[in-house]
Amino acid sequence: MSEANVLSQEQREQFQTEGYLIVKGLFRAEEVADIEHLFDEISQAVVPGHFEPNLDEAGNDPLKRYPRVMQPHRFNEKAMGYMLHQPVLQVLHELYGEPALAAQSMFYYKPPGSRGQALHQDNFYLKVEPGNCIAAWTAIDSADEENGALLVVPRTGVHEIACPETADEQESFTSHFVKPPKDRKAIPAVMDKGDVLFFNGNLIHGSYRNKSRERFRRAFICHYANESASRIASYYRPLYRADGTPVDLESNADGGPCGLEFEALYPH
Repeated sequence: MSEANVLSQEQREQFQTEGYLIVKGLFRAEEVADIEHLFDEISQAVVPGHFEPNLDEAGNDPLKRYPRVMQPHRFNEKAMGYMLHQPVLQVLHELYGEPALAAQSMFYYKPPGSRGQALHQDNFYLKVEPGNCIAAWTAIDSADEENGALLVVPRTGVHEIACPETADEQESFTSHFVKPPKDRKAIPAVMDKGDVLFFNGNLIHGSYRNKSRERFRRAFICHYANESASRIASYYRPLYRADGTPVDLESNADGGPCGLEFEALYPH
């Protein structure tokens, strides 16, 4: 890692206080275009266990044709490279105060008309201990309220992990919902193409439905753990160091705030 800091003191303080931070310039325009092209190619075929669309017809649910791609780094070398993107890892190093380990990659197409994702907390699923996960959410399309920008609830990064309620499946493609505190409201994270949003695993966040008629809201999303963590949920193992070396943390079987009988119903 470079010794020169990417973040200003103000940016680090914002992340600590608000629980999230948008950083520009971590990906070059040609890198964003390369990610876009990669997932356009992936969208043309079924990858069992990772991307299972209905290629013939979406019906009333566009997410049947364009579901999210889960863990593309496990079957695509280029996706692995972008999960370990050095400028992103540099920011994570500064936010953690230590190196980061890559745990998960995803790609969301979020086509026009598709449902959003109910408010939730990432570390309910990743179960990183000790420490926390941090997401790096890269906008492959510009994101705003119309096409389903990510929603964040500021200053909830210090809140405990909560047991979710049942989400409204008419508006959310996932089944869990975490209700924000009464004095906190979700706000849209308006982003330009190529921006990266970092947020910690306790921050309550989700997304709107894509109300656009023709705009996708594509995003490349990765989750990371601090190097000093010793446990993580088994789905996210192995993790990877910056040089691609795999790391097998202990499997965290703790059921979290809901107990073992309330396991996550889907991998985040």
